[in-house]
Amino acid sequence: MRSASADEAGVRQIPVVLTGVRALLAPVAVLLAVFYPSHIAFGTCLVVALLSDIFDGILARRLNVATPNLRRLDSIADTIFYVCIAFAAWYLYPSVIAEHIVALVALGALELARYVFDLRKFGREASYHMWSSKLWGLALFAGLFSLLALGVAGVAVTAAIYLGVIADIEGLAISMILPEWESDVPTFVHAHRRRAGSLNSMYR
Repeated sequence: MRSASADEAGVRQIPVVLTGVRALLAPVAVLLAVFYPSHIAFGTCLVVALLSDIFDGILARRLNVATPNLRRLDSIADTIFYVCIAFAAWYLYPSVIAEHIVALVALGALELARYVFDLRKFGREASYHMWSSKLWGLALFAGLFSLLALGVAGVAVTAAIYLGVIADIEGLAISMILPEWESDVPTFVHAHRRRAGSLNSMYR
């Protein structure tokens, strides 16, 4: 029989499994776009990804396993999934992408700038889980669901792009003012307070 400790260890792995689900759905989105562009299938992928993103964080905190490494893994899984689902949107709806090309180029440039800046300054990618990023995640889900599951390109798509620009600007600003790498920084205001606290502790 399995011991209680083994069962507990298994339960504590659930957040990791849920995070892995999003990474596994990423190539599925690409394959769907190329070989089987089904509205229902895309809708299912997006809903499953959203639910896994919500509940991996909730369970990680309740199980006390919300470590910085798990938070980094969560961010990486999000990036992989949404890059692949964005490819699906481009592949199936190039005219919609062309309509928003300027804003999308700005968003892509900010994403790249953030990654390069964080890598040079901290030696790793950021994992702030900002409130603006959470809002962007919901907007991204709504925009992509509207486009890929309903076939409708409207305000939801536009909102997702511009909220992404705002979130990336805040993330870059946070990286600029933090003296060292940290996870879970909700807003620029929180980052400023942490920087002030770090500086005060240095001069005491």
